[in-house]
Amino acid sequence: MDPDNPVVRLCVQGMEAETRGADADARRLFVRAWETAADDYEACVAAHYVARHQSTARATLNWNAECLRRAELVADERVRGFFPSLHLNMARAHQELGDRESAREHFRLAARHLADAPPGPYGDWGRYAVAEGLRATGGVKGAYGGGACDGHDGCGGCGGCDACDGRYGRDECDGRDARLRALVVALCDRADLVSLALVLPAFVGDLGTDDDRLRLLTALGMLHAGRRLPAAEQASLGEIIASLRAREEPATV
Repeated sequence: MDPDNPVVRLCVQGMEAETRGADADARRLFVRAWETAADDYEACVAAHYVARHQSTARATLNWNAECLRRAELVADERVRGFFPSLHLNMARAHQELGDRESAREHFRLAARHLADAPPGPYGDWGRYAVAEGLRATGGVKGAYGGGACDGHDGCGGCGGCDACDGRYGRDECDGRDARLRALVVALCDRADLVSLALVLPAFVGDLGTDDDRLRLLTALGMLHAGRRLPAAEQASLGEIIASLRAREEPATV
């Protein structure tokens, strides 16, 4: 973005106000940016920030929808990297309103645009948020098949997949092997940062694609080859990898 653009300048000032906890000042600056906007690009930028300071979920959705509409009108390289975030914001707003189906669709659209996000922490954070949203709305199958349990038919537990054998409630199961979740928790509990640094990006950022499953399998394989885990965890990791590989391989007759 051009730092000399008056709308961008006002939005930067608004973000600085946010960091000071001066939300009322931030909102005034963002509204001024919206009123100053002279074209769809500037209106898109301003609407994004105005949306962050709405008092109701419906108003937030409306401003995010306006932001997305303006970006679609611009439709050039200036806004290409915006779309993962724009669809993510739309998804979260629909989620807040209880519209799971619309939220799922926007999480899927955000996933399709992730390659356009700037690389680095911004892109990584967006990917993790999208993956979490897809799992929460049943929009992705976990690494072990199945998918997020949607609670239909009064299952009372995880009746939506065969991944965790009912060990997680329907709001907790994300379709991934309970052993893998338990391993990640164990690594966190003892602050095994090296192992976590290897596994977490693939585990948290799993969008359910073939590439993501291969990425996770590769990370787990590297951890297993390093033989840095206690014996029981090492054995469990081997079982997890074998299960994941079995599900990746086509059945033979």
